[in-house]
Amino acid sequence: MTDTALSPSLPSSRSHRAINPWVVAAVVVIPTFMEVLDTTIAVVALRYIAGGLSATVDDGEWVITSYLAANAIILPITGWLIAHLGRRNYFLLSIAVFTLASGLCGMATGLGQLILFRVLQGLAGGGLQPSSQGVLLDAFPVERQGMAMTLFGLAALIAPVVGPTLGGWITDSYSWRWVFWINVPIGLLALGACAITLRDPDYLTEQRTELRKQPFSFDGVGLTLLVVVVVCWEVVLSKGQEWDWLGDPFWRVQTLATLFAVGLAGLIVWELRHPSPVVNFRPLRERNFIACCVIIFCAYAVLYAASTSLPALLQSLFGYDALSAGLVMSPAGFFAVIAMPLVARLLGRGTDARWVIAAGLLTMAAGNYWMSQMNLDISPGQAIWPRVVLIVGLAMCFAPANVAAYLYTPLALRGAAVGLLSLLRNEGGSVGTSLAQTVQERRDQFHSLRLGEWLDPFNAAARSFLDQASGAFVQQTGDPVAAQQLALQSLVNLRQQQASSLAYFDVFWVLAVVMVALLFAVLLMKRSVAEKGARIGAE
Repeated sequence: MTDTALSPSLPSSRSHRAINPWVVAAVVVIPTFMEVLDTTIAVVALRYIAGGLSATVDDGEWVITSYLAANAIILPITGWLIAHLGRRNYFLLSIAVFTLASGLCGMATGLGQLILFRVLQGLAGGGLQPSSQGVLLDAFPVERQGMAMTLFGLAALIAPVVGPTLGGWITDSYSWRWVFWINVPIGLLALGACAITLRDPDYLTEQRTELRKQPFSFDGVGLTLLVVVVVCWEVVLSKGQEWDWLGDPFWRVQTLATLFAVGLAGLIVWELRHPSPVVNFRPLRERNFIACCVIIFCAYAVLYAASTSLPALLQSLFGYDALSAGLVMSPAGFFAVIAMPLVARLLGRGTDARWVIAAGLLTMAAGNYWMSQMNLDISPGQAIWPRVVLIVGLAMCFAPANVAAYLYTPLALRGAAVGLLSLLRNEGGSVGTSLAQTVQERRDQFHSLRLGEWLDPFNAAARSFLDQASGAFVQQTGDPVAAQQLALQSLVNLRQQQASSLAYFDVFWVLAVVMVALLFAVLLMKRSVAEKGARIGAE
């Protein structure tokens, strides 16, 4: 399906050999970083976007959902587009449209316009990751492709980590519109640099020439089913909690869930029988690959769940502004930059990828559990270090999972495997965001009710608090009746604050449990030791 993973076994293009591979790497990683960054950079600005466009925060979440859905739709057909348009042409077209759509997002005057432009941005950005991965594999010799994949992994991992920080700083210092406009100069620079630097390798040129001689063929039914499945999936994840999931009285969730289930079943049956499927499910027959798919899916779900929950906690209960919340998130990126090359070196020396993955999962679990033990009296530093542990754990999982995923996958199915893994990585982010929101809101209600059970006239601590608060308000207002009402409201506010904090901490606890449970997926994997320079992730 995609050609990105096939290239390690094929000769590199002569044009790439004439150019320093690190120059090529720097050129193609920039648009990839920019595209992944846009999945999280708008998270901390959602409240500002909703306010600026006269929309609710719940409706503002479509800004994230629409982008992820469009991204997921385009990923499986990237290989087909590269084969027919040429990788260089498709890469340049994707950068150009992504840059244009970013500018239009910043100029949007209504939420509907912004969502439309975000869809266009997501469709264009979906091809940047697999295209840049293919370019890196062709630019570096086989024995150094591990370094290339580590560089690609840094872009894919660091971008969502620094996104909230950068988004917070831009929003506070300028305007939420600059969250999108910042892509324009970077995109234009990347477009010019890629146009000068990149050329298609010989094997892709020959493949394109052969395709032109054949009758045009495209799996339209498969693409239609894919669109139905992804759209229903994303809408349910985004609006499920707001619509009360399967308790929705208007049957919106039930209808979408039914369409999703029927569409997914139809997609699997159709694609397994189609000679040239838009989504090839055959790589899932391999045990290592399906285990790594589950691991990557859940790891990115945890990443996005934590990356949305922690800023929300800091802004809503600690009173941080968007920039301050982002600054708490950012130091983790520095440690991830250090960890990933060390992991790649470890794998290059013959370490079994399974044990590195297991260590990474346990580290992620420890980071989430640490965050679940926080309270409302912590300093910013006490929120930074658990986040660092979480991101370092994810950095430990990323490269080993790429080693193990493709180690036993047949070469003919490698392209399809890349598309599926990229799709599941993106969808993991959507699931994580929805999971965090649902758990937080449900547990908020639970803790509010449980804490309220003890706030009655027979509770000595409650009576003492009300007496002291009433006395303080009497001195301020001089009205005993008003002072009593203000004291009661203060107690209600305190209860709600504590309930909300406990709900956020429960989210982190659930994420820790998910990470520990993933260890069973590691136990199902085969021995995963790649020879030096022979596989993605090795040196």
